[in-house]
Amino acid sequence: MHRLRARYPDARIPLRHRNPLQLLVATILSAQSTDAQVNRVTPTLFRQYKTAVDFAGAPLRELEAYIHSTGFYHAKARAIQGCARALLERYGGEVPRTMEELVRLPGVGRKTANVVLSSFGVPGIVVDTHVRRLSQRMALSANDDPDKIEQDLMALVPRDEWSRFSLRMIFLGRELCTARRPQCPVCPLADVCPSSRYGGAPPWMA
Repeated sequence: MHRLRARYPDARIPLRHRNPLQLLVATILSAQSTDAQVNRVTPTLFRQYKTAVDFAGAPLRELEAYIHSTGFYHAKARAIQGCARALLERYGGEVPRTMEELVRLPGVGRKTANVVLSSFGVPGIVVDTHVRRLSQRMALSANDDPDKIEQDLMALVPRDEWSRFSLRMIFLGRELCTARRPQCPVCPLADVCPSSRYGGAPPWMA
């Protein structure tokens, strides 16, 4: 972990936001999209819609137009609007602060919930496609299910490092340990990663 910390000392959520609601919406938009693309969309989106009431009452086609470039905009617009309406019905329009409450919201799974909880200072391991891939390459988990990988990592990593650890894994996955061309020779973890001898394509992931 100290090597990841040294390479990525300032591990912060790359999605731009000013409050938990904005982070929740941005995280929903980030599915099958890049943070950079989401960050291009959200400034205008958040100027137009500022509260759960705004999102809940927005004309669906108008909301879709704002988020179109993030992909899967029909499903994302429905998820955002359903989530906003649930916030109003259950929590007075405020974003809840527990995993149990968050995952009951439409379009919110454990990955999204852990991202949002981190804004409240609640530690959590976010298992996205990068963390999933790196956990398997590094033999930190033999599972393929994100929830099981999360549990495996929680058992290995100190609780107060959960959020920063998963962010650093994401950064490493984007920069060096990529899906198609992992750059093992220049990776700071090469000498301790069992996949490096296989060029990042170990037999257990075949």
